[in-house]
Amino acid sequence: MTLQLDAQQAAARAWFESLRDRICAAFEAIEAEAGSDARFGYTPWNRDGDPAGEGGGGVRGLMKGRVFEKVGVNVSTVGGAFQPEFARTIHGAGEDNPGFFATGISLVAHMANPHVPAVHMNTRFLTTTKRWFGGGADLNPPIPYDADTEAFHARLKAACDPHGADYYDRFKAWADDYFWIPHRQVHRGVGGIFYDHLDVEDEAGFEAHFAFTRDVGEAFLDIFPKIVRARMHQSASDEDRRRMLNFRGRYAEFNLVYDRGTLFGLKTGGNIDAILMSLPPEATWE
Repeated sequence: MTLQLDAQQAAARAWFESLRDRICAAFEAIEAEAGSDARFGYTPWNRDGDPAGEGGGGVRGLMKGRVFEKVGVNVSTVGGAFQPEFARTIHGAGEDNPGFFATGISLVAHMANPHVPAVHMNTRFLTTTKRWFGGGADLNPPIPYDADTEAFHARLKAACDPHGADYYDRFKAWADDYFWIPHRQVHRGVGGIFYDHLDVEDEAGFEAHFAFTRDVGEAFLDIFPKIVRARMHQSASDEDRRRMLNFRGRYAEFNLVYDRGTLFGLKTGGNIDAILMSLPPEATWE
């Protein structure tokens, strides 16, 4: 890709790509433990289909296996200009300053066993007239277990606490608010953390917020495989499967109607298949 990156942008991109590699390896190892030879397939893409890649692009990673019915792990590094109306909705952008740069990782896993929770994680670094980090992770079980919810939140809290005494409480509340489906009056799952606009004012600010973002990624990589391994051999009934498919319908509704990342990707010339990889392979509406 010919998109020109400065030192901060290049460091963020390199981290997101390295996290992608380790997450995919961890998920493939789980598939191997289940007797599956499933592996990620990787599809590179350029923004707006530009063969020269002047607007950047990314790689869509997708695996369909015995444990992970469908999991997508995407990385993208893109730049360009927002459309005027959309620019007004973006932190630090506007009709007079529509330029942007964004790099990040986005992951959604839909599991074959209804007792294993679906999950979402993404972290990103954006540049307009401002620079900031954002991201988070949230657990989405069709059949919730208190032990899984508590373990997931405890690990995220451990990632938050060294960076700010109020980080976990503040970002948990933000996730609870963000992952709410108003027309259903339900939450999408059991929550996690969500943060945005951790502004980079100087190099020290970049290092601090980048360190926090890395810790969020490490926390996810640590806790989610443990939850998967604890549940993936649990027997499931037809009723369990029905509950999972119905839950997935709610998940799809949120991602198509309310999700910021979906809108951002569609408005910035992203890869359609990568943007919509968050949708489940099968769902029902009853």
